[in-house]
Amino acid sequence: MTDQETWRTFKELSPEEQHAFLDAVGEPHRDYEPIHPRGFDWRKFGRRIWAPFAAVGAFVVKFGAFFLKFKIFTVGLSMIVSIGGYALLWGWQFAVGFVLLIFCHEMGHVAEARRQGLPVSAPLFIPFLGALITLKAMPHNAWREAQVALAGPIAGSLAAAGCWAIGSYTDSNFFRALAYAGFFINLFNLIPIVPLDGGRAVAALHPLVWGLGLAALLGLALYKPNPFLFLILILGGFEIAKRWRTRHTPEMKEYYKVTPARRFAVAAVYLGLAGGLAVAMTATQVPH
Repeated sequence: MTDQETWRTFKELSPEEQHAFLDAVGEPHRDYEPIHPRGFDWRKFGRRIWAPFAAVGAFVVKFGAFFLKFKIFTVGLSMIVSIGGYALLWGWQFAVGFVLLIFCHEMGHVAEARRQGLPVSAPLFIPFLGALITLKAMPHNAWREAQVALAGPIAGSLAAAGCWAIGSYTDSNFFRALAYAGFFINLFNLIPIVPLDGGRAVAALHPLVWGLGLAALLGLALYKPNPFLFLILILGGFEIAKRWRTRHTPEMKEYYKVTPARRFAVAAVYLGLAGGLAVAMTATQVPH
């Protein structure tokens, strides 16, 4: 009889018979099943992959009418793709919350642009890069550009603060972590380099602030190399060079003409928002 046949016969015995047999042959007996190695669980893997897309599908069914009503089907589609991508990293619940926070940020830009009468596109989401809107016409001057730029981080920060409030009220680390992520993306967007919101806001202050932002982002990219940071550096470098070359043209001189009171207002909102976001991140950081 082979070892495999012996093991099958042994398994067919009752527990009492198994114990008696082990005592007879002088082997110790145990009251638990030995652990046997198993192959890769493809069903479990499939469920993990399918879950985020099923959640996204349910989200579309529930809110699809909203997207169609406002003629922003591309927004819904790009949100679906982004949620699916983020879900592979953090799970679908966090991915949905994260994308909605980005949506609130972008809608802040949209609302302010429309208030100024500017033609603006709906937000377009790009997985792992965030989202963007497209102004089909530039604001009339740097003061108005700063208003559009700061409206996004303000709206996004309020949405993150809502998550913080829910997390504090329910003692939920999930909502605290979501608030932390929201505060972070809005603070990051305040780095004073175009095309980030901070770069467009400080256009109302002085062009030299862009140089500070460029140096800060370069230091961050060298300290923690990331393709996304280098992409912003490249885009920002070209945009800053373009604006710097045309700063003395009559149109640009008029564009960047901002009263001292408005410069002070932009600086106060910018610095106050950045400081508040830094404090909020410290308060919502979830310990590992």
